[in-house]
Amino acid sequence: MKMAKNDRQELILRLIREHDISTQDELTNLLKSHGMEVTQATCSRDIKELGIIKVILPNNQSKYAVLDKTGDVAPGRLLAVFTNSLLSCRNAMNMVVIKTLPGMAQAAASALDSMHLQYVIGTIAGDDTVFVATGSIEEATALAATILDMAGS
Repeated sequence: MKMAKNDRQELILRLIREHDISTQDELTNLLKSHGMEVTQATCSRDIKELGIIKVILPNNQSKYAVLDKTGDVAPGRLLAVFTNSLLSCRNAMNMVVIKTLPGMAQAAASALDSMHLQYVIGTIAGDDTVFVATGSIEEATALAATILDMAGS
């Protein structure tokens, strides 16, 4: 059945929150199992519009996750601020060290905080460096991989 875009996107958000979905094909098939006529291209557009990202888990598996809106700022804009300022990202024990363009670390840290990513305990930002605390080495490794994947590296 054809469904309004808003209804389809609400269903997508609910499915991603309720299920571990790692590919657009899985999402498309799940939507179809809920009686929706949807293509992979439509899912791809919805994923981008909704600010859905792929996160890496400590077991090196990946799944889609929903970025939360903060205030009036759309998730896609938060992601753009973050990824456009990112120069490098690597883990150091249970910390993730992010290098940004000069003067952009605080904006990047604020965007990262607003994303409510799994494993982020807190951030500290200087001028061009962000330190992100996680609970373990495995979580830091997974978070660094997620950040690099978000940036398209």
